[in-house]
Amino acid sequence: MKRTIISTALLGLALAHAPALAASAAQPTVSASAAQPAASGPVKNTVMTEGYARAVAQMAYVWAWPLVNVQSRRLMYSQVPIKGLLGPTPVAPVNELAMLTDYIDPNIRIVAHPNQDVVYGFGALALDKEPVVIQVPDFGKRFWMYELADQRTDSFAKVAKIYGTKPGFYLIVGPDWKGQKPKGVRAVLRSPTNTGVVIPRVFMEDNDADRKAIQPVLNQIAMYPLSKYTGKLQTVDWHALPKLPVPAAPAGGESTSETKWVTPEKFFAQLKQVLAEVPPLPGEAALYQQFNALLAAADRDPKIAEVLKQTAIDSEKSIVDPMFFLNHVGVAINNHWTRPFNNAAFGTDYLTRLAVAKSNIFTNQFKETTYLYQYMDKDGQRLNGQKRYTLTFAKGQTPPVTGFWSLTMYNKEHFFTPNDIKRYSTGTKNKDLKYNADGSLTIVIQHDRPADAQISNWLPAPEGDFAMTIRAYGPKDQLVSGQWAPPAVIPQQ
Repeated sequence: MKRTIISTALLGLALAHAPALAASAAQPTVSASAAQPAASGPVKNTVMTEGYARAVAQMAYVWAWPLVNVQSRRLMYSQVPIKGLLGPTPVAPVNELAMLTDYIDPNIRIVAHPNQDVVYGFGALALDKEPVVIQVPDFGKRFWMYELADQRTDSFAKVAKIYGTKPGFYLIVGPDWKGQKPKGVRAVLRSPTNTGVVIPRVFMEDNDADRKAIQPVLNQIAMYPLSKYTGKLQTVDWHALPKLPVPAAPAGGESTSETKWVTPEKFFAQLKQVLAEVPPLPGEAALYQQFNALLAAADRDPKIAEVLKQTAIDSEKSIVDPMFFLNHVGVAINNHWTRPFNNAAFGTDYLTRLAVAKSNIFTNQFKETTYLYQYMDKDGQRLNGQKRYTLTFAKGQTPPVTGFWSLTMYNKEHFFTPNDIKRYSTGTKNKDLKYNADGSLTIVIQHDRPADAQISNWLPAPEGDFAMTIRAYGPKDQLVSGQWAPPAVIPQQ
């Protein structure tokens, strides 16, 4: 299976560099006028064997899975009639967004691996319909950022406190937009794809006073089509969002895992649309040619079409599903932690883009947020709520940030498990953390309630297997580069 993926990728690279290789080779004996141009992928109507189709289809699944995932989300949001709450999830029609007013609900399932450090918003972009305006309020000293990601899940604009972004109106446009910047708009932000997402994140301390203090600025966060732009600040009382009817759960009841955004049986029909709508990156022309030839062969031959369907089903199980596990995401570093070094700037790193999309899609750009994942204790044993653990940061060695950091607890499905103190993460937002006499900080990690003196530093764990993630917002250079790494998770006797 792995050999097939690698060989197909190498084939794409070879085709991409074929002109350069030809130019550097010895001069041909035939005249220039007699030379024939290189074919662009397989010649039209070339017979395609099932084995070759399977190899190319597997690479197509790896390459396009994140793009199909985002496309499916846009399709879902295109059916939302008004801004509202779909269960615990804020939703809005495409080219608009909806905000929460508190940390995300622990029962959320629309996206795996959420956090409880920030107040979230979410909006789906459909820039082929119309450009959109986003409002950036004056956040004062509060840490904030807007994630603007294209269909590839790469960040395409810098809108955050760490960049010194000024309050005001910003226009998001698609790759083909040729209009003029409207009066009052600070800047035009161009997305390389028409489909994408906008996700505001605003830091909030875990206390009632800050929950109240944050509300006026949240009400000034908005996104709307350019046709609704007036040049004046538009506010929304996000507390007043109506509750929309939730579709009935499928047979078998509620799922404990993330909403399924990629359906293997429908994948290659969606791929055709993706190839038509998403421009290739430099060097990707050969891949596009191979994929389009594959789809054309499937249109001609029902047997090839069946190969595509079965390959999608098999690839979901054998390639994509294992990437759900955070110890398969990014680079393995000290003490069994793993991390991506290029989140939201994947480019042609299809491996990391797929792994992040499957395990925790819509990460911030790597210079905005560092993500570090943990499944194991210092001995390499799987973390489990039947044991007790500690994580101790030496004096002055908490994650080095200009913003804030957190340690979040997840169950085996990368969601929250209810606990008595309703705490799912700890870090900068918790002002009652107690430091040791030597200035170090110890987080107590266990399922059962510890002694009262340890409650302030307790991160409750579920009964079974669990995972943890450190998020560092506004990471300093030593964290971005990997010079700083977290300590080991220590099992207790």
